[in-house]
Amino acid sequence: MKGVGALEYQGSSLGSVVLVEPEKINQEPHLHGEGRYFFESNGLANGLNLELQRYHKSLAWRLVGTIKKSGDKRTSKYYLRNTGSESANFALQLEKAWTKRIFTELYFSSFNANYGVLRGSHIGNLTDLEAALERDVPFFTEKKFSYSISSPSQKVNHQLFKLHSKYSLSEKQELQLTYGLQYDLRKEFDVRRSGRSEIPALSLEQTSNFLEGKYSNYLARNWVLKSGVQINRISNINLPETGILPIIPDYISNKLGAFALLRNSGKKTSFELAGRYDFESRNVAAISISTPREIVRYEAAFHNMSAMLGLAHKFTPEWKSTLNIGYKARNPEINELYSNGLHQGVSGIEEGDPNLNRETSIKSTLSLTGQVKNKLFVEGLVYLQYIQDYIYLSPQDEIRLTIRGAFPVFRYEQTDAQLTGFDIKTSFQATDRFNVMGKYSFIYGYDRTNDLPLVFMPSNNLIASFKYQFPSIGKIEKLEFELNNRYVFEQKDVLPSQDFVAPPGSYYLLGARLSAERQLKKMRVSVHIKAENLLNETYRDYLNRQRYFANDLGLNLILGLRISF
Repeated sequence: MKGVGALEYQGSSLGSVVLVEPEKINQEPHLHGEGRYFFESNGLANGLNLELQRYHKSLAWRLVGTIKKSGDKRTSKYYLRNTGSESANFALQLEKAWTKRIFTELYFSSFNANYGVLRGSHIGNLTDLEAALERDVPFFTEKKFSYSISSPSQKVNHQLFKLHSKYSLSEKQELQLTYGLQYDLRKEFDVRRSGRSEIPALSLEQTSNFLEGKYSNYLARNWVLKSGVQINRISNINLPETGILPIIPDYISNKLGAFALLRNSGKKTSFELAGRYDFESRNVAAISISTPREIVRYEAAFHNMSAMLGLAHKFTPEWKSTLNIGYKARNPEINELYSNGLHQGVSGIEEGDPNLNRETSIKSTLSLTGQVKNKLFVEGLVYLQYIQDYIYLSPQDEIRLTIRGAFPVFRYEQTDAQLTGFDIKTSFQATDRFNVMGKYSFIYGYDRTNDLPLVFMPSNNLIASFKYQFPSIGKIEKLEFELNNRYVFEQKDVLPSQDFVAPPGSYYLLGARLSAERQLKKMRVSVHIKAENLLNETYRDYLNRQRYFANDLGLNLILGLRISF
């Protein structure tokens, strides 16, 4: 969700909000379902997804189950040892319309996974780590494929319960209530001596309770007023079974948020204005870094205000421009303040700073969208953002040896920053069957305090795709072929002194996709074949922190089958 509407939701930035909601159950009384199977050549992955649903006026229901297993991934030249994964997930959705005015939805999901972490990213001593940062092939690389997952690895469990109700007070007024409960359990396992690898090096339990009320009023003359209140309580506990200091301390966070949004949609000009207030109190119990170890307690309270204004104008029925200006304040996150240890998934030691200040930013965006004769579609966006006390993860000139191995050190720091960028997307419908799409993204991050480029900014990239839809062949329908191209430029803004290794070079990825559908009596069968990195390019991506140790993924062929009934 872009623009002013993003302030309806709790968040920490002026960027877009990704809103993930389960699809509503179709009001069809018969039993319907889908079965999906996929295979990936890279990792020899197999996955199966089954979905059943049925609507009845007394109760509508949907069941979804997914299992997936993958082995060692492969670059263009070698296997990435211990990068397999296993997952088993389940979801239940219930819907009921009590009356024409009252609707209730219940949703429960269980996500359970086991992930391997690249063995070559966990090094035992300083000398080998320095060598690993310069090697083309990681340490511990093997020539054979394996499904086995050993240490280092991660086991995660997420259980989510959500209850949502709508009540139509009148034709123009609506009230929504939502309660959510999420329980997360995360365990990380290191390569430990004396048979202790089965003892987790991190054992983290987190419980979140969320309550929200929203009110919408559709006023006269195309005016809409929305307002709401949100309460969120998070309890984070490190289970005492690891024998190692946790990277994130125990804490309790209580959040209260309130927002109001006013919108008017005219024939040519639309107007949006939103404001938001957020309060958060924290109680943190950390273990001191220095010896003798002791419990260090922190208490903090934060009050933040945010506001955003949006204007949209249609110059013609085909062309429209939108301007958004917003102010946002955010607290330093728990990990930014108190991290102290190994972030296993990215194979680096991260250190927080308890003295970090609140981050404030002003952002403006200007977009233009339009079309020419229903053939050429154009979308452009430019943005400028000033951030005071911008919090970022800074690579330090240090490699540290710990009982968990040798790792590069990163520290959360602050500076005044400026982000500038633009996105351009064009689509040309050459014929009824042939479409060409192009997209270019540019961003530059500037450290205004130190007169340096910002680290970990995305590389500029260019995307082009060509899609052709063939005429039906017998009973085969929607036969489509797509060729996609992605070119990622080298990140040349970062100085060599700002990172442990120089940014990787530019790279080009070629992909293709062929898909078709067919009706078999009461079943709809869809098949697609997809190729990623078709040329088996050797590359490393700047934002992937495993690039310190290994290349990115090579050729991957994907087969997908879907049967709907």
